[in-house]
Amino acid sequence: APIRKVAVFGGTHGNELAGIYLVKHWQAHGAEIQRPGVEVKPFLCNPRAVEKCTRYIDCDLNRVFDLGSLGRTVVEDTPYEVRRAQEINRIFGPKGSDDAFDLIFDLHNTTSNMGCTLILENSRDDFAIQMSHYIKNALAPEPVPILLIEHPTLKYATTRSVAKHPVGKYEN
Repeated sequence: APIRKVAVFGGTHGNELAGIYLVKHWQAHGAEIQRPGVEVKPFLCNPRAVEKCTRYIDCDLNRVFDLGSLGRTVVEDTPYEVRRAQEINRIFGPKGSDDAFDLIFDLHNTTSNMGCTLILENSRDDFAIQMSHYIKNALAPEPVPILLIEHPTLKYATTRSVAKHPVGKYEN
């Protein structure tokens, strides 16, 4: 199926500045990333953590996109990031549905010496694999390792897992 809805996430962790700066730039200059026939939405995931320049407020947003957290009843002491995950799921999902965004490209920084690394969660996702191959060739001769974090019984609870094709990008 054609890719029609793409989101670029920054600020999943409020202290990872590269994605935050890019998302804010593209929110102000959206024409740079728009293409005919494709909706591209830059999105700041955790604005409260970004404001405080801290990884998160109550819990790691990148770990609460499991179906239990997404379906949890909100009460007074529900962590901010769980509430935010539910909001993100409403905007870009719902997770696992035909209505979910086709691609979420989640931008992160790391202190690990891994250069620019793409993270994939499913070895059977032909689109994500082909896109990663394209990115690797487009950036040649710069190395672009691809890390597959697939596990036979683990369902990933990352922000990007809301999309049909989740891809993470980490850079030090």
